[in-house]
Amino acid sequence: MGNNTVNTIMKDNMTTNNVVNTTTNTVTNTQRNSILSVKDLHVSFSTYGGTVNAVRGVSFDLKHGETLAIVGESGSGKSVSSKAVMGLLSKNASIPSGEIHYDGSNLLKLTDKEFSKIRGSKISMIFQDPMLSLNPVMKVGKQITEMLFLSGKIKKKDAIAKAAQLMKAVGIEDAEKRFHQYPFQFSGGMRQRIVIACALAGEPEILICDEPTTALDVSVQAQILDLISDIQKKRNLSVIFITHDLGVVAGIADRIAVMYAGKIVEIGTCDEIFYDPRHPYTIKLLAAMPDMDMDGSEELISIPGAPPDMLYPPKGDAFAARNDQALKIDFEKEPPMFPISETHFAATWLLHPYAPKVELPPSLQKRINKAKTESKKG
Repeated sequence: MGNNTVNTIMKDNMTTNNVVNTTTNTVTNTQRNSILSVKDLHVSFSTYGGTVNAVRGVSFDLKHGETLAIVGESGSGKSVSSKAVMGLLSKNASIPSGEIHYDGSNLLKLTDKEFSKIRGSKISMIFQDPMLSLNPVMKVGKQITEMLFLSGKIKKKDAIAKAAQLMKAVGIEDAEKRFHQYPFQFSGGMRQRIVIACALAGEPEILICDEPTTALDVSVQAQILDLISDIQKKRNLSVIFITHDLGVVAGIADRIAVMYAGKIVEIGTCDEIFYDPRHPYTIKLLAAMPDMDMDGSEELISIPGAPPDMLYPPKGDAFAARNDQALKIDFEKEPPMFPISETHFAATWLLHPYAPKVELPPSLQKRINKAKTESKKG
């Protein structure tokens, strides 16, 4: 990109300010219809090597009854963001700024005692590895009833009956018998169903799924995804689904937020992200996904390099060093969120009016065109 164009973009403060104001107004209007709103969240960790800036100004909203998927590489900050919502950050973590609003309260201002009334009963979480989430020396039935006792006053007899009902609801047959078994007597998929039952015990409004299928084989993954989707619809839950695999969320997400280096770089509806990706990172992620219809002459696109060291966050666009289409300004100034539609935003200078037009990789464009055609037929 020539210096004249770079200078034009740098001096065009009016355009950039209008972009920021438009985005802010849209987000503010959406927040009014949301069950959860995260605004400009920053999370850092104190380590021997220095301060790790894990989350750097994350903002998103979760609507009633929707599934929002947060996608990104390991270390992008997606799990840290969700743990901040749950109030489960480690002792060396700090939140320099930001707000998390739920039910009229900023969760970051609550005391531990106040938060304990929300965690589990209003907002619940499913973790990655069920074997690490369950107590190996405690019967699974007791672990579920323990959640019931914590969520409110309930008699032991009623708690046992409800726990058995929850086990049946998550697809565990012969629940009365298996109620008295230990985690090691269950397969990986069944253990994850027990974890889901524990998460549902408090009848939460929001369910956070932190890569719940990572430790499972492909066939079991599909079963768990179907189960979460079915439960979400039956109970009208609002779900945050965290994963590093875009393919996993294709059939369950209403909206997708793509994270990189502690920031959301693109957010939109499922169709907008898959059919009209705009951020170079989103494009690379989609182009790197294998396709059964690819012929032998096509190669998967790989993303060179590695994510930046968040001890020393890079200047400008954090993805610039790995982006073969990076502009000079990407290394100098951080891009704002440019609006593409009322629901679709991306933080890339390639969306600036003076930026050169960039085409999608031919293999990805071919795949998108085919998917659109099949969608119209179906």
